[in-house]
Amino acid sequence: MELTRLKKQRTTATRGHKLLKDKQDELMRRFILMVRKNNDLRQEVEAELSQALASFVLANAALNENFIEELMAVPAQNVTLDVYEKNIMSVPVPVMNFHYDEALGEAPLDYGYLNSNVELDLAMEKISKILPKLLELTEIEKTCQLMAAEIEKTRRRVNALEYMTIPQLEETIYYIQMKLEENERADITRLIKVKDMGVTS
Repeated sequence: MELTRLKKQRTTATRGHKLLKDKQDELMRRFILMVRKNNDLRQEVEAELSQALASFVLANAALNENFIEELMAVPAQNVTLDVYEKNIMSVPVPVMNFHYDEALGEAPLDYGYLNSNVELDLAMEKISKILPKLLELTEIEKTCQLMAAEIEKTRRRVNALEYMTIPQLEETIYYIQMKLEENERADITRLIKVKDMGVTS
């Protein structure tokens, strides 16, 4: 009975190991694609932010600092966020829907031109245009973090089954089978001896 139970347990563990290994491989494939997309988008965003920052540094050198502080104190547009989850290989990852007035990016800037200069206008325009990419980057990076954590968890479970659970079950099954065979040989030997005793008597 114990041998039958252990064999069933080994079959379940082997099947579970295969399913988890398949899940790990598929997660890794999707994770690599997501990381590539993340890297490309990050480089693009960083390049655009560098340009915007360069324009802002030039504007800051030529303008009164108090004016720039006043300008930045009031946001030009509101951003609202709706978050819901979707499953990627049973990993709940966020899908972020950002709502903002895209028309504001095309609208004239809400400050007077008297205290302004071209560099500040360029900096503000560039930063407004980067916003959608920044929001997309937020979603992708969070998804990458969650997938990486799930891959690590799955890897630990695969290794535990592969290097501990299944070998221990196989070792126990082998030991029980050897004991049963040994008992069977001992029984046969006893039967032969009893038969021989019966013949001689």
